[in-house]
Amino acid sequence: MEPLDRLPEPSPAAAPYAAPAASGIKSWAEDDRPREKLQAKGRAALSDAELIAILLGSGTVKLSAVDVAKLMLQGVGNDLNALARESVKQLCRHPGIGEAKAITVVAALELGRRRKEADAAPRTTITCSRDIYNLIRPNLMDLPHEEFWVILLNRANVVMRKTAISRGGVAGTVADPKMIFKEALEQLASSIILVHNHPSGNRNPSAADIQLTKKLKEAGNFLDLPILDHLIYSDQGYYSFADEGML
Repeated sequence: MEPLDRLPEPSPAAAPYAAPAASGIKSWAEDDRPREKLQAKGRAALSDAELIAILLGSGTVKLSAVDVAKLMLQGVGNDLNALARESVKQLCRHPGIGEAKAITVVAALELGRRRKEADAAPRTTITCSRDIYNLIRPNLMDLPHEEFWVILLNRANVVMRKTAISRGGVAGTVADPKMIFKEALEQLASSIILVHNHPSGNRNPSAADIQLTKKLKEAGNFLDLPILDHLIYSDQGYYSFADEGML
């Protein structure tokens, strides 16, 4: 038997396996970090995936935010227009996309769509009731039910916005004065035009139309938001309260 001092040294226990540390976004080269890259080089320097990654904010355990964005784009053939048509539910089918991230992407793409629409829309100045009719016709043509719209104008009578206030049935719709003036006040409008359609084709105002117009005119005068006209629309023509001396 060998002396104790000659016994071989026990082999050290194998060190436990350590997974490589996750490569977080802070460890990336600065040029590869979307936020820092945007600040340093400007938004035009970022790819579609990098811009979307900024919206997402984070990725998954295995995928960076840019990787998730790339997979999302690949799922729609790298077509931003196709991505903009996807619903929140459809976006959630992409790897690494939950409801909150999907809603953020939908909201951002909707803002882009609205900006494009605003840029493309000519600035319309209202000079007469025919201008109102031509402006609202695409929104009310061929409708089988009644809708109530407001057209908001600035001080130069340039159209700021046209908005549907309510939608109803064949016989009528409810126009809530609070909603009408809330919209006008939020948009800092200078004046308002009221429009609703008669699916029957009858352009004559009802007693309820006359009463509502009078009520809204009085409220508008009090709020310094004058009602310039109330148009009753039909596909065959229109009735203008202003033209008929009813305002």
